[in-house]
Amino acid sequence: MSHFYRLVVSCPDRLGIVARVSNFIAGHGGSITEASQHSDLEAGRFFMRYEILADSIGMSLEELRDAFAPVAREFDMQWALRDTRDKRRVVLMVSRESHCLVDLLYRWTAGELDCDIAAVISNHDDMRGMVEWHGIPYHHVPVAADNKPEAFARVEQLVEELNADSIVLARYMQILPPNLCQRYAGRVINIHHSFLPSFAGAKPYHQAHDRGVKLIGATCHYVTEELDAGPIIEQDIHRVSHCHTPSDLVRFGRDVEKTVLARGLRWHLEDRVLIHGNKTVVFA
Repeated sequence: MSHFYRLVVSCPDRLGIVARVSNFIAGHGGSITEASQHSDLEAGRFFMRYEILADSIGMSLEELRDAFAPVAREFDMQWALRDTRDKRRVVLMVSRESHCLVDLLYRWTAGELDCDIAAVISNHDDMRGMVEWHGIPYHHVPVAADNKPEAFARVEQLVEELNADSIVLARYMQILPPNLCQRYAGRVINIHHSFLPSFAGAKPYHQAHDRGVKLIGATCHYVTEELDAGPIIEQDIHRVSHCHTPSDLVRFGRDVEKTVLARGLRWHLEDRVLIHGNKTVVFA
């Protein structure tokens, strides 16, 4: 089965970047199977994502990295080069609502999410049976008002022991401490049951109902120290009317949440999301 080298680049915008990178790949016999570029004219920033057929280039990943490094220095690039065979290790975190977790587990078993789910961590023990039925370790770490430092120290220890690349908050209803957000910056994904930045915080669907909105939505975003304010990866909406109750909005919202989270995670795993400041470029 073919595998690919995936090159992701962010750098100051200037003439010749695409030509230089493309000529570099062609000069080594590489076949580009997918190419995406974006110039942010306001920020003066250029973004690029290439997929290269690994067998065509005749170099190992390490050799290709060494060969590309002078090009990266020439254009002051922030860059990453990955082999698609190297699957990311993902830790899922959940509380008591199961819809996002169940959806991710189904998509994972169906081969839609190219990753290894290393474990599920929860502050409740409700979903242990379902998770372990999938052959995935389940770690119950209770979180209470009087034990949060100890609980999150245990969470951080587990994430480190599991060698996790990414963390997904699949309706994990606790606020991560700043040190965990900093350590895994750009690698913690959350689903917020609201169309951020509107209705942040608790019970957003009830807030939306009280406001009489006609559209509700969900937001998949990276977690930062500032609550519900990290770079947005994906959003979607569902139309509602004056006939719908807060319970209806919650029910509609669950469908949007699980779909948005799955898309956001898949794009993250495929290196389609490039972060710049508090914004993202998404080559979806």
